[in-house]
Amino acid sequence: MPRQRTIEAPVHAIGVGVHTGNIARITLRPAPVDTGIEFTRTDTPQRRPIKARAENVCDTTLATSIGMEGVQIATVEHLLSALWGLGIDNLHVDLHGEEVPIMDGSAQPFIDLVNSVGIREQDSARRYILITREVRVSHGDAVATLSPYDGFKAGYTFVFDHPVYNRYPKHAELDFADISYVDDVSGARSFGLARELAQAQAIKRCLGSSLANAVGIDDHGIINDEGLRYPDEFVKHKILDAIGDLYLLGLPLIGAFEGYMSGHALNNTLAMALLRCTDAWTLVASDDAAAQGAVRRTAQLH
Repeated sequence: MPRQRTIEAPVHAIGVGVHTGNIARITLRPAPVDTGIEFTRTDTPQRRPIKARAENVCDTTLATSIGMEGVQIATVEHLLSALWGLGIDNLHVDLHGEEVPIMDGSAQPFIDLVNSVGIREQDSARRYILITREVRVSHGDAVATLSPYDGFKAGYTFVFDHPVYNRYPKHAELDFADISYVDDVSGARSFGLARELAQAQAIKRCLGSSLANAVGIDDHGIINDEGLRYPDEFVKHKILDAIGDLYLLGLPLIGAFEGYMSGHALNNTLAMALLRCTDAWTLVASDDAAAQGAVRRTAQLH
């Protein structure tokens, strides 16, 4: 029976924020049962913890940011995705700075950070949100859906007509009963067209972006010397992002996510729509006999 998890000991990292370009120090600390994931800015007078919850999302421009009472924590999605992948339920995240460090643009450095101190099971059953009927949201051509499924799977369709993008898979559907998040998804990096960087920086975004934390693409190919980590790295990064955005529901899901051109804004819209549609989900615990099969199929690591 999966139990709630936290980490064994505090662990620290320092890195640059991809959007602010500023250096930040992040500390992960163990948290008691039923705490959830909560962030605290240690560089501001207001040190009230901010729960990693969909209702606290305050900005979704090229990243997901949470905030409360004028205090903001930017770019939380990669860390939250990693915590989902490792089955971490309870964690204090202290941030000296306004943005979670981007590290290498994927979730893998956060996986390594947690594994460097170890994971501790806690004396309480893990809880899940079980999807009982479809919830769908859209904006223009973009669509995001949650639907019932006996386990957890995530699919995404990436739509962009570009000579380089067109060489690589634009759709993936991943059933986490069959694949490993750590091995098959966590290393997928942020990516973007080099010619769009100036436009992003004009709106004070991507000020810390570099080939050390993103896959750069020009009209001819991949700019990074090492190339791609996975043949379908682009679409897998979109799934990585979606998993992090959906972990802002506060609990892991039993169900299926499908995104078509969706991004952080629509992912948050979907999460908020689900919370409003109380007939579309129910809470189950890992010690619930009726749910144990689905719980086992949510992810190999859980």
